[in-house]
Amino acid sequence: MRSPLALAASAAALLVISLPVLAYEAVSVSEGGTIKGRVVYAGPSPTKRRIILTKDKEVCGTGVREVDQILLGPDNEVREAIIYLRDVAKGKAWEKPAKTPAIENNNCQFRPHVQVIPAGDVEIVNSDPVLHNTHGFLDKRTVFNVALPHQGLRIEKSLRQPGLVRVECDAHGWMLGWIYVADNPYYAITAKDGTFVLTNVPLGSYTLVTWHEYTGAVETTVTAKAKDTVAITVELKR
Repeated sequence: MRSPLALAASAAALLVISLPVLAYEAVSVSEGGTIKGRVVYAGPSPTKRRIILTKDKEVCGTGVREVDQILLGPDNEVREAIIYLRDVAKGKAWEKPAKTPAIENNNCQFRPHVQVIPAGDVEIVNSDPVLHNTHGFLDKRTVFNVALPHQGLRIEKSLRQPGLVRVECDAHGWMLGWIYVADNPYYAITAKDGTFVLTNVPLGSYTLVTWHEYTGAVETTVTAKAKDTVAITVELKR
């Protein structure tokens, strides 16, 4: 189960990352810049989160499971950090997803654990032969609450409000996932080596937000230059 400290940190991060609704305008960006970066962890050695598996043991497993609270590479590169530019009024067009984004209940875990989607629909999927009740919160407000009693069940919900949605399962208290709903197309999730790239950024200065559930959010000022690449390194600390 999550500790009170972890819950408090997540709540604080939600306050930082939750966004107001802004109208985004897609325009031609002829001389856009590129922001290329790397995210590293500079805090104390992270501890593992202990999960006690208490029910549906034939599917979920038994005993105590220890999971990494932050996934790091050999040089402390941070995997699965969310990156986005804040308050971008206009810029490149949205890329249409190949399929509707989904969050899957699989082996009593959410997959993917972290994802970024444009405002719109998301599929909630149960791949397990047990009941899951998938519950999404934007700050403290419920944005979906879906009972999935059968394996293979898929239910589509709409996420129109930008911000970070915390996803829990009311039937399995250890399950936790995150969906960041973007209000502009300048976003990324860091790769295994901690890198990210934002392309075709209109000229100007922006606030780049880097968020991870273990550390919370860090803001960095970046300036996009015409047909040029700006390289940055972002440090996250507990």
